[in-house]
Amino acid sequence: MSGLIGRKIGMTSIFDENGKNIPCTVIEAGPCVVTQVRTKEVDGYEALQLGFDDKTEKHATKADLGHFKKAGTSAKKKVVEFQGFEENYKLGDNITVEVFSEGEFVDVQGVSKGKGFQGVVKRHGFGGVGQATHGQHNRLRAPGSVGASSYPSRVFKGMRMAGRMGGENVKVQNLRVLKVVSEKNLLLVKGAVPGCKNSYVIIQK
Repeated sequence: MSGLIGRKIGMTSIFDENGKNIPCTVIEAGPCVVTQVRTKEVDGYEALQLGFDDKTEKHATKADLGHFKKAGTSAKKKVVEFQGFEENYKLGDNITVEVFSEGEFVDVQGVSKGKGFQGVVKRHGFGGVGQATHGQHNRLRAPGSVGASSYPSRVFKGMRMAGRMGGENVKVQNLRVLKVVSEKNLLLVKGAVPGCKNSYVIIQK
């Protein structure tokens, strides 16, 4: 799937031609530099490696500097491979937000917000004391029973319990592109995308 690397700017809303208010997310998509071209003869598959967001030489390794020097560009913070581009791009080419068009649907992948250690009510949607689920009767947000005693004498793997929540790779599919602002490299997609503000996202067609 072809696409671009971007940065989540934040959420806003716009009005359509019927006056309906549509919530949307603003993404700074590209421009991305082609930092490597994968070919079937050498690598066994065809893909483009794209780099996004400059970083200083001080924070780049010598291996990174040598790799990006071949493409004639500065070191990049985020590097991702994409497949399925219709055009034949070469090493060092810039790919802008204009690869997307208004009205088409895209998938957006990012790392969800980290929530820290959370209980079962927030993490898994348990009912709490109001619904008195899982064997509890007098405790507000406790998980209740987690298994039998003499058999199997253990807690089964995958039991929904308290623990660290968020900070996972999440992909939201079929988000409609509402607007493409090419002069500012901005992409407006309908709805919410995973991640906090200024976090990296991967937009795929």
